[in-house]
Amino acid sequence: MSTVTTSAVSTAPLINKRIVVDWLGIAPFVIFTLLFLIIPTLYLVMGAFLTPDGSFTLKNLGDLFTPTIMSAYWISIRISVASALGGAIIGFYLAWALVLGGLPSWIRSAFLTFSGVASNFAGVPLAFSFIATLGRQGLVTILLAHFGLNLYATGFNLLSFFGLTITYMYFQIPLMVLIITPALDGMKKEWREAASILGATNKQYWLMVALPILWPSLLGTTLLLFANSFGAIATAIALTGSSLNIVPIVLYAQIRGDVLHNANLGYALALGMIVITGISNVIYILMRMRAERWQK
Repeated sequence: MSTVTTSAVSTAPLINKRIVVDWLGIAPFVIFTLLFLIIPTLYLVMGAFLTPDGSFTLKNLGDLFTPTIMSAYWISIRISVASALGGAIIGFYLAWALVLGGLPSWIRSAFLTFSGVASNFAGVPLAFSFIATLGRQGLVTILLAHFGLNLYATGFNLLSFFGLTITYMYFQIPLMVLIITPALDGMKKEWREAASILGATNKQYWLMVALPILWPSLLGTTLLLFANSFGAIATAIALTGSSLNIVPIVLYAQIRGDVLHNANLGYALALGMIVITGISNVIYILMRMRAERWQK
């Protein structure tokens, strides 16, 4: 009896020290999340229901339905949908070529490494890169002009809806590759073999077996790409300035102050963005959980 008691007493401090060490390990991340994500988000949510003098109001939420702000939301949603669909389609075919296309392994390793870098390449450097490449005096624009093709005479404009969409796709495509590659890796060879034994063609296998299994991953990742582009501001404001009236730029103007300065309306704009991106991320998580169940 005494031996058991002594053993329990001696192991208790070890367990307590291990718990303390574990919590110390995650403490910096928890503190960072609280300071730069959770507390600012709560501050924005509360500010959306307050007037500048601190009184409760619903006017800020009502102002979100004015034509100017609704137009900004609509443009942002269209750009996000276009860049998400473009990134998802191109990224899926690139991932398919890397995983199932029979390419050398070094190409896959190199491309995934590049995708990890490119998916985080945004903001002012990305905007400058596209201006230097596809701007009116950009490298590609000048090269095409030497071959008799005036890119801007065709109606193309980098500082437009289409220009911002293809700029966003630069980081959307590699992000899609990174996320969908594990799902393609999870496709079991036995499924294709079973389909072949039953007489299914390659097209039938993809339409009736592979795509239904990959569909939750594809849909969920596309929604994640939508949320990723919907909240982007640094690239948009560096590329187009105030010429394109998207929600992050309108929000930036309200918070920073202009002739229509209203910080609390900016908080309401941020709340609307949080709701839209939050819904997208929740659906993405649900789709990912369903995909993981299918692939187990």
